[in-house]
Amino acid sequence: MKKLIQTIKENFIFFLMVLPGVIWLILFFYIPVLGNVVAFKNYRLSGEGFIHSVLSSEWVGFDNFKFLFSSQDAYVITRNTLLYNIGFIVLGLIVAVGVAIIFSELRSKKIVKIYQTTMLFPYFLSWIIISFFVYAFLSPDRGLLNNILGSFGVKPVSWYNFAPFWPAFLLFIGIWKGLGYNSIIYYASIMGIDPSYYEAATVDGATKWQRIRHVTLPQLAPLITILTILAVGNIFRADFGLFYQIPRDSGTIYNVTNVLDTYVYHGLAKTGDISMAAAAGLYQSVVGLFLVITTNLIVRRIDKDSALF
Repeated sequence: MKKLIQTIKENFIFFLMVLPGVIWLILFFYIPVLGNVVAFKNYRLSGEGFIHSVLSSEWVGFDNFKFLFSSQDAYVITRNTLLYNIGFIVLGLIVAVGVAIIFSELRSKKIVKIYQTTMLFPYFLSWIIISFFVYAFLSPDRGLLNNILGSFGVKPVSWYNFAPFWPAFLLFIGIWKGLGYNSIIYYASIMGIDPSYYEAATVDGATKWQRIRHVTLPQLAPLITILTILAVGNIFRADFGLFYQIPRDSGTIYNVTNVLDTYVYHGLAKTGDISMAAAAGLYQSVVGLFLVITTNLIVRRIDKDSALF
């Protein structure tokens, strides 16, 4: 106890610096965890506040979770959520690392900054704004794409009713939006690699591709592994804005755009069942935690230095 008090006294200024962050973490992350009990109750709002509503609501156990698995759409939304996220993880990683390596090979740092700023801009745009940009291209009547096709004698296509087009397009726009941010992370890591590695490889006669393969990529491996582990934890979560705003909630293409988050939203909008939405969120979090731990254990067996913990 004396050692603890002495440590606090010696590092008081540092504890004071982190205090606002700790308070924020407790208020917005740890205390709300107690609200997960709603997922196991038939929540009914009373006029005496949230806590009284939770305590007075009927306990129903796992009945709220049945909504996610008893529906005929359970297979479709699970398939879409998993496949889209796998695509984002794999393709997003390849593209982001590739762009970062290209940036690192450019001699003009001013050009690199211009490219990075340009590519980072979409990251800060909301999906609503992007959806209007997309509609300007895909509008059945005045869309740019249909105008181009019309100039070649091709009949206009109702893109928002043409399901085969959307998986590739959603993957493209999802990767495009986050490319600037992700590539900067890898670019910063590349810039931190000891130049002596490249100098030694050059002396040994290594080509540019060989330097990338045997120096850059191995040095990036720990960062790639950690970010992939974290991404796997969100594999059962989907970006609601991407899958709801971009297709403009077109019912004719639900087969390829409906994911777990949009499915829960539609169910909540129709039934107003808050307990069901809470159950879905808890399910996503628990599965994500399990996947992160499992993936980390696998990585730890292969390479301890690349593991998250």
